[in-house]
Amino acid sequence: MRYLLLFMVAFQSHAQISDFDHINFSKADLNASMCKNEGLDNMPKLVYNLTSNLDTDVERFRAIYLWVCHNIANDYTLYLKNKRKRSKFQNDSIKLKAWNDRFKKDVFRKLLKQEKTICTGYAYIVQELAKLANLDCEIVHGYGRTSMTNIDKLDPPNHSWNAIKLNEKWYLCDPTWASGIPEPDTNIFRFDYNDGYFLSHPELFIINHFPQDQKWTLLENETHTFDEFLAAPILYGKAYTNLKAHDTPKLMHHSLHKNEIIKFKYQLQNNIDVESVRFLIDNGYTNKKTAPNSVNIEEHSLILEHQFESNGFYDVHLYIGDDLISTYTFKVKG
Repeated sequence: MRYLLLFMVAFQSHAQISDFDHINFSKADLNASMCKNEGLDNMPKLVYNLTSNLDTDVERFRAIYLWVCHNIANDYTLYLKNKRKRSKFQNDSIKLKAWNDRFKKDVFRKLLKQEKTICTGYAYIVQELAKLANLDCEIVHGYGRTSMTNIDKLDPPNHSWNAIKLNEKWYLCDPTWASGIPEPDTNIFRFDYNDGYFLSHPELFIINHFPQDQKWTLLENETHTFDEFLAAPILYGKAYTNLKAHDTPKLMHHSLHKNEIIKFKYQLQNNIDVESVRFLIDNGYTNKKTAPNSVNIEEHSLILEHQFESNGFYDVHLYIGDDLISTYTFKVKG
């Protein structure tokens, strides 16, 4: 029994989209597209139209998830308003609770009437629609980290996503980040679906998603701390379409000596052209794309090595083709 339990824990920790390589999602994706003009005023009907002709739970969840990601807009202005208010009232529990109560009503009113929301609304509607399809879906609250996140003020939790149970295993997804992005200058939301956040690899997910309840890392044989999360490199959306895992470097910020070798290692989802791997290196005065000193692929592991020949402070951005993957900083001294 003990060995069976250990096997189940190890197997659970690798719950990911590749478990369903044998499934053709084209019918589920078509259902989501065909229901584009349907709203949330009759959710049982919406779920029926999305799922009734599908054979498996993963297809049914796929249709629901895809519909949400393509039809619910991210209200970034509302997110910023909530962020300001929660910061203002963080030391006044009574005012904070009053604001949270008012804000929840505003979030769900906008979701149901305007099909606009923030992360909690995305996670909520995915859960509600999944329940109507008799699927076991949970909302996971925690911390999300992007290039815009101020880690010095990352309190209280700032993000929510979902866990979905399929074939007796739990999987992770982030409908908010999958749906699109706000334009940096205007905060106007633009739909731009990223399939990498659907049943994501837990080893990658943990780098920029830290759940309040550790069980939702789905990495039960590993221990991860909040300090490690804060110190990790920045990952971008395209990391999820290219990588299964980010192995090294573990940290965002580094100090090293001139000509010291720094190693990068990633687990790839698919084969890539080694010539497409580039660093964009910014030294504060100029930035240019350059190839790492060495690039190797060994059994789906992408292994890079690089050296800095001059002292200075460098922002280093990893690209695979046109896809921005991750960012690190290096302080180099003699």
